[in-house]
Amino acid sequence: MEGLTEAFLFDEKELEKRAIEQPQGEQVIRGPRDGFIEHLQTNIALIRSRIPVAKLRVKELKVGLMTKSSVAICYLDETVNKKLVEEVESRLRNANIDRVLDSGYIEQLIEDNPSSPFPQVQYTERPDKAVGNLVEGRVIIIIDGTPLVLICPATFNQFLQTSEDYNERALISSLIRMIRILALGSSLLFPSLYVAVLSFHPELIPAEFAVAVTSGRGGIPFPVVVEVLLMEIAMEILREATVRMPQQVGGALSIVGVLVIGQAAVEAGFVSPVTVVIIALSSIGSFATPAYNVAIAFRLLRFPILLLSGMFGLFGLVSAMLLMFNHMLALKSFGVPYLSPISPADWYSLRDSIVRFPLRWLLKRPEELHTYNTVRSERKRRKPHSPLLPKEDK
Repeated sequence: MEGLTEAFLFDEKELEKRAIEQPQGEQVIRGPRDGFIEHLQTNIALIRSRIPVAKLRVKELKVGLMTKSSVAICYLDETVNKKLVEEVESRLRNANIDRVLDSGYIEQLIEDNPSSPFPQVQYTERPDKAVGNLVEGRVIIIIDGTPLVLICPATFNQFLQTSEDYNERALISSLIRMIRILALGSSLLFPSLYVAVLSFHPELIPAEFAVAVTSGRGGIPFPVVVEVLLMEIAMEILREATVRMPQQVGGALSIVGVLVIGQAAVEAGFVSPVTVVIIALSSIGSFATPAYNVAIAFRLLRFPILLLSGMFGLFGLVSAMLLMFNHMLALKSFGVPYLSPISPADWYSLRDSIVRFPLRWLLKRPEELHTYNTVRSERKRRKPHSPLLPKEDK
């Protein structure tokens, strides 16, 4: 420009990117239909469009010695705990790795306990879910080249929730959450409980059911634990094959595989019909878990719990559960206890855990995050009044 000694540089490159569409892994019935894509600036714009305030901060840095991948840290300045932001940034800067090709690389480099089967960082494809966690006082990590953004810190309670829980009424959302917890518990314990009771404690089985189980197991050449273990391995192989097959034949493979293998195994006398029902209920329960990484963790834990139940009965089952809960109690995500707000107990945050209270009652942010601004809403609860009806006499 005439009269200026400085030059202005404008970035005019335009990269090819796919259109914004509904996330395939987190579909909802009631809620927004847009999802993150692989372009960093587009994902930041999706967040800014939902939080048009000046206190939204975006801090970009490069991670990866060779790829130099762009990573953005998003947080609300007057809400989040500054020590959390500093810890997230420190772990990202200390991630000495040559390439970062997906959010999974970042997740493995910044989590507290890499040897734990439980995920300590949550990911999502939904901008509304990311914004909801930002408002609560968490930090969002966006990586260029992947549609999955990371949420820090994460507690086990978060993995059982979806963004749709807050779009429905409190009673409906609470019922759905309890169904998810029941499905998760059944997927973990049904096979092991079946093996323990049938092998060591048959007196616990009612007489009518015992006759059905005994008649169904007539001619089975394997012990109960081996029978259930073989069916579990077959289901895992079938599930993995369904995921890796092309989409056009994957659905047909899963239906045909379950029908053919299950029916043929029963008719050949390798497994009993009751075992097929138990494995089917366990598999269906794992599909009801909203977070795929938590479902994988519980599928992995089914095998050691099954072996301990087959060797020691209910004593082995209880011992395995105690070891699992002890590990979860010791686990932390960026200093936040993994089982909070259940342990340590926070009675106010329990309003949004196993059940969800009405939104007008959720006036504070989670205590375990130690946010700068703990008040979520200052609106006081009052009895609704219709303007079309006369006011009640005081």
